[in-house]
Amino acid sequence: MGEELKVIVFGLGNEEYGIEVDKVRTIERMCPITRVPKTPSFIKGVINLRGVVVPVIDLRGRFNLAETELTDNSRIIVVAVAEMEVGFIVDSANDVTDIDADEIDSPPEIVGGIKAKYLRGIAKLDEDRLLIMLNLSEVLNKDEIIQLEGLEV
Repeated sequence: MGEELKVIVFGLGNEEYGIEVDKVRTIERMCPITRVPKTPSFIKGVINLRGVVVPVIDLRGRFNLAETELTDNSRIIVVAVAEMEVGFIVDSANDVTDIDADEIDSPPEIVGGIKAKYLRGIAKLDEDRLLIMLNLSEVLNKDEIIQLEGLEV
């Protein structure tokens, strides 16, 4: 048995993804997003979260998945990446679960069209349920983090 990880489980399309709980600041319902010009299309804009300006990224756009309409289940998961907070738009935030770090296998080169560099690995939750673990430092590369730090409302 390896280290136990607590993970937030969220959905994008038909897949389930995970982010370690200690990287997640808060999970918010959808709220108005202020568009920022001259940013990549997957950066939807910024929100004012209790007085803090937080850039918001559509993970579907980041992973080149088809965009869908936002629903009542859509959420913004605010995570800490490189000393800043960033919001990820996801289809749903479903669950918190414990997984054994030893149960995380290396990701295949491409999972559902998502490049492996964005993934930390694949965790097997049970016989027919896999959880795709995100590599947050790659979901936002250093250049994008610098660009996001410059966003102001």
